[in-house]
Amino acid sequence: GDALYALKKVLDDPNDDLSSWDNGLVDPSTWFHITWNDTTQGVERVDLGDCGLAGPLVPQLGNLDKLKYLEMYNNMINGSIPNELGNLANLVSLDLYNNNLNGSIPQELGNLTSLVFIRLNNNKLSGRVPDALTTLPNLQVV
Repeated sequence: GDALYALKKVLDDPNDDLSSWDNGLVDPSTWFHITWNDTTQGVERVDLGDCGLAGPLVPQLGNLDKLKYLEMYNNMINGSIPNELGNLANLVSLDLYNNNLNGSIPQELGNLTSLVFIRLNNNKLSGRVPDALTTLPNLQVV
């Protein structure tokens, strides 16, 4: 829960979508917009699409080692994509489209060998798509 609480602290949340994110709880299994996997004892999905959130992504998201789906599309997320997201070895889907992200796409995302879907369109990203990202074995949608 620490990584998610760090995210909550930096985001403007006008619709109170993150109101259940209480760092006093041992695990985030009861938090809204989170899917908890009892078997792996980890966060499997963060589903914050269309929530009106504004602010940056935090590097601590890279600590969610069980995460399969990071869905934060159609918000006002700004700043750069943290290199640490490249640590999410189990990530299947990264949906960050329709935000205000800027900077380049981190080379580290090329480490995400489980990745099937990555959607980063309609942001303010610059530079080239890293070569390592184009050779991911399971990638279907870019």
